[in-house]
Amino acid sequence: MNKKAGSLSYSISDLSKEFDITTRTIRFYEDQGLLSPSRKGQTRIYTNGDRVRLKLVLRGKRLGFSLAEVGNLFKLYDVDKTSTKQLNSIMDIISNKKNELNQQLEDINAVLVELNDLENNCKKILSSLKS
Repeated sequence: MNKKAGSLSYSISDLSKEFDITTRTIRFYEDQGLLSPSRKGQTRIYTNGDRVRLKLVLRGKRLGFSLAEVGNLFKLYDVDKTSTKQLNSIMDIISNKKNELNQQLEDINAVLVELNDLENNCKKILSSLKS
């Protein structure tokens, strides 16, 4: 991490270590248009804004967003942070993701019930075989 005239800058290895990801992953996110560091020769120089975006990408992935969805959120937010239309679009994306995750949760719970029933039946059969 470097401090220059009040602003922070980071190398790709700084970010790689901080977020415990490979430099290849960071370069991939750049290729996807999610990060855009400046360059000094071949050296990438990341700002604090790039660091925050990387953190948001990783959080989005953890929450089940695709990289395309994360990119769309960034685009909407970057266009106009105060626009009602943009903020409503972001809220729609979030709502859709929440609905999708809730459906997955219901599906997982249903499968768990079935697995528990199957496990109990197996235990009963094993118990009767031991008798």
